[in-house]
Amino acid sequence: MENVRIWFENFSFIQALDIFIVAFLAYQIYKLVKGTSALNIVLTIIGIYILWKIAGQLAMPLTTEILDRVVSMGFLAIVVVFQPEIRRFLFMLTTPTAINNKHRHRILNRLKARGKIKRELNITQVVQACMHMSQEKTGALIILTQLNRLPATVATGERIDGIVSSALIENIFFKNSPLHDGALIIEKNKIIAARCILPVTNNKNISANLGLRHRSAIGITEQSDALAIVCSEETGSISYCLFGNVTYDVTPTQLRAKIEEFFEDKEVLDQQSSL
Repeated sequence: MENVRIWFENFSFIQALDIFIVAFLAYQIYKLVKGTSALNIVLTIIGIYILWKIAGQLAMPLTTEILDRVVSMGFLAIVVVFQPEIRRFLFMLTTPTAINNKHRHRILNRLKARGKIKRELNITQVVQACMHMSQEKTGALIILTQLNRLPATVATGERIDGIVSSALIENIFFKNSPLHDGALIIEKNKIIAARCILPVTNNKNISANLGLRHRSAIGITEQSDALAIVCSEETGSISYCLFGNVTYDVTPTQLRAKIEEFFEDKEVLDQQSSL
């Protein structure tokens, strides 16, 4: 009790900041492993660490020596076992996803106003392709990038570097095409890559009826500032996803309006054609 009293008497801003940082990191780790089998492993690691500290305080040399060995090797084991989670955690801390949606929109809008984000996407071609694929019930997943150019995701697919056109997009997602399975990445007015593999969301609150395309669209937009467009193979409906939020059953006109709002640079948009 005397140690507790001394600790409170010497409590300072630095200590408060220390507690806040540890609590923040613990919360982010919990979010990463929530609903997965990794949660039990994390709880076990925390339990071993607490037991190690208690053994040290109670002067239990044998237990302390054994746990010293476990803890010393534990860091390497954590890196190996939790490699995907660690990579996702570091990615989350270094991208706009660490900021809430409202602040992300503000930051992106300021960058656009300063001319740091400029797009010359031929929106008409993208919307026409989505409209045709919707009518024919062709499944498709299209990603429009902004600040995050998704190099790791592009590396999982086949490089194309082709100018955006409705015919090319539809041909890629034609069911007999070798590139139809996976996502299409568009940067500026170029189709960068096709058949790309996207991260699937771990959100347990989304509908169980959602297919892999919608789950992948949510996953990539949770980790980046991209806009994902999904054409359903089952229903032919068009959906779009931004910052992990999905809007279902949109019309081609609504899709075009969303893409224009997404880029907010209407002077360089293709406005000569209309649906």
